[in-house]
Amino acid sequence: MATFMVLVDGEAGGWGVDREALTAAIRDRWAGVETDSTPRNGARSFWWSFESEDGPGEAYLHEDGTCLYLDSSESDAVGFAVVFRRLTPAELGLVFCDEGYNFNVRLRSHATDAELIKLMTAD
Repeated sequence: MATFMVLVDGEAGGWGVDREALTAAIRDRWAGVETDSTPRNGARSFWWSFESEDGPGEAYLHEDGTCLYLDSSESDAVGFAVVFRRLTPAELGLVFCDEGYNFNVRLRSHATDAELIKLMTAD
């Protein structure tokens, strides 16, 4: 398990992801998702926990709805990034990176898992 982030690059102009829509999209992709809406701090205002074929994972939404923190396998993090991008207005820039900034990729509006993995592994 590693730490990844999906975040708006620049000003969000007051936009924040719709938590219910994000939760529905996550549940469409991962079975048995648990949620907790108890705010812990600014970076952890909403929490999702899940189990996939790659193991357990957790995601945390920043209180302003513009950043998603992921503790999961790389493939699950990619899936979360794609789901988040689909709920983000096309005009907003979105970046996907890992905790060590070993990669830092811009997410296109209609990015797929395969496209994102290719960008992550490009030299």
